[in-house]
Amino acid sequence: MAELTASSVTSRRWRKPPLIRNPWLRWGLLIGTLAYLAVAISSVPVDGARIARGLERGGRILLGFLQPDFASRWYDIQIGVLESLTMTVVSTVAGVLLSVPVGLGAARNLAPAPIYLACRSIITISRTFQEVVIAIAFVVMFGFGPLAGVCTLAFATIGFMAKLLAEDIEEIDPAPLEALRATGAGWLKTVTYAVMPQVSARLVGLSVYRFDINLRESAIVGIVGAGGIGSTLQTTFNRYDYDVSAAILFIIIALVMTTELVSGQIRRRLQ
Repeated sequence: MAELTASSVTSRRWRKPPLIRNPWLRWGLLIGTLAYLAVAISSVPVDGARIARGLERGGRILLGFLQPDFASRWYDIQIGVLESLTMTVVSTVAGVLLSVPVGLGAARNLAPAPIYLACRSIITISRTFQEVVIAIAFVVMFGFGPLAGVCTLAFATIGFMAKLLAEDIEEIDPAPLEALRATGAGWLKTVTYAVMPQVSARLVGLSVYRFDINLRESAIVGIVGAGGIGSTLQTTFNRYDYDVSAAILFIIIALVMTTELVSGQIRRRLQ
């Protein structure tokens, strides 16, 4: 009797149901996935000689990092760094200024439906593409140089800042907003006295954070010809000046770390 009871308890033990109940479909998907993975791996060309050359080149790059050359092309490095800083400052200021009206229009509690949809569309387009893709488009439009980089970073800043600003506005305390509307105040006065005081500190903090991001991105977009220290870095790689490339990368790391420390201090003070 005791054995029967234990057996019945074991048979009634709960088991997690499979994600796909149909066993034919479950095993078919598994076999199909494995077959696709095998075909995908076999389609990747593996060239032993190429790998050997790559390892040799990697060794030279690593050796360059052990002996960074800051002196031989210091003028080019200096120009690249100043260009990146200029791109970062201009694009951040322009992007933040343009993102404020877009963020106000993308807040559901402030804007009518047509303006809300238009501003949300701008944010979506801006956030859809990675900065490198946008930089390539602006390089095609305006040619090589920092103008393409400034436009790229400003465009990306609009999407980033406007989205976060709109979300902050939608979560503000509605009492001041309703009080001003009850007095018959217009849209501009409502925004000035009920909305901006609640989100201005957050807006400044986000602007500092975006400055930090734009400095890092200015090095990346420069690789596709959008100016800045990234263009200088790409040139040194093309010339096989790996020791100069190492010096540039060390400077970029120092700049980013300094910016992160400063922006972190500013954001902590704002909070």
